[in-house]
Amino acid sequence: MPIDSADRQTPAVSISAKQARNLALVGQGFATNPDRDVTKRRILKTIRATNMLQVDSVNVLTRAHYMPVFSRLGVYDPDLLDELVWGTARQRKLFEYWGHEASMIPVEDYPLYRWRMHDAQRGMGTWGRIARVQREQPDLLDNILRHIDQEGAVAASSLETEGRSSAKWWGWSDTKTAMEYLFWSGQVMARKRRSSFEREYDLPHRIIGDMAHEPAPDRQDAMCDLICKGMAAMGVAAEIDVRKYFRLPTDETKACLARLVEEGRLLRADVEGWKQPGYLCPTVNPRSRAKPTCIMVPFDPVMWERDRVERIFGFTYRIEIYVPSEKREYGYYVLPFMLNGEFVARVDLKSDRKAGMLRVQSAHLEHHAKAGDVAGPLMENLRRLSVFLGLEGVEVMPANDFSIYLGSCP
Repeated sequence: MPIDSADRQTPAVSISAKQARNLALVGQGFATNPDRDVTKRRILKTIRATNMLQVDSVNVLTRAHYMPVFSRLGVYDPDLLDELVWGTARQRKLFEYWGHEASMIPVEDYPLYRWRMHDAQRGMGTWGRIARVQREQPDLLDNILRHIDQEGAVAASSLETEGRSSAKWWGWSDTKTAMEYLFWSGQVMARKRRSSFEREYDLPHRIIGDMAHEPAPDRQDAMCDLICKGMAAMGVAAEIDVRKYFRLPTDETKACLARLVEEGRLLRADVEGWKQPGYLCPTVNPRSRAKPTCIMVPFDPVMWERDRVERIFGFTYRIEIYVPSEKREYGYYVLPFMLNGEFVARVDLKSDRKAGMLRVQSAHLEHHAKAGDVAGPLMENLRRLSVFLGLEGVEVMPANDFSIYLGSCP
């Protein structure tokens, strides 16, 4: 790879659109053999490749954080992932915090997020209403921390005082707000999630041990390290891509990128079809190839930023959960299907636990794809998904021509 050391503002490498698609998948931890046994070691390696798993409460299929591991490794025991994030201190290799959104993050990366916790403690950041609790109700925060210190892990609902537990889903009680602030500022951590998906909180040192007391690294050093990790996961990325991957401040992201290029930790790239410059790690081989075949949830790291997905894969995707049913184009919980590295279809899925079936509410073929090429591999992946979910089989509803075709696959 040619490197222009004289002028690091000049792109050091040119990347074709096809190479950009490959690189966007190379660092994502996709396995070549989805039928190989999946161990905790492999699960953790996969999560480290993406830097985190996004957490979301949508449960029409399964909790979102279980799916990226399935998409990359195939059928596995979800209890193994649960042990990594909610197990004993020795088993716990992940912690929950604000990464991309609420995310499960490798414990060794904890120091790289301390700047965000410190910002929250100073009332900085985007959650102004939550941060106000430190100014307006400091006694409430002290009482909660004292209770946790003396009594152990607790959920916000358990601390609700009589007469103040009437908050609806669109509004938080004072206790809930206070607990979210303490979590955001790193003063408490999530020990586990209850069946209602409510967090149960404890003090950091009881969850991640001595690392909770380690001094925080320099703010810019931490952001630079995060950016390099993100760049390894994304393969090639524009400034806006890496900024949104970790929800980093705009000006500081730009300063970090300039520093990383100057230090030779990143290279500037001219990417075919991109209006903005790209960046990539010097160790990346532009000719690397990845051609995964898998079903992805909307909360998969590959899918996080819809503009990036469209720019790199030519695939337009919008989640329609909050769209009125009569205005939905594809369905309620629609998962893209990738075949050999290209998005070729999308399926609206639901786990019908009572009937023991994975229901395909509708299936839609992309305009450039052929039903005969897509239906077989898609059905194979749907059957594998039903096994992973502990269901008995797949039922395809006859919503359209491709759905009928898919349902006829042997």
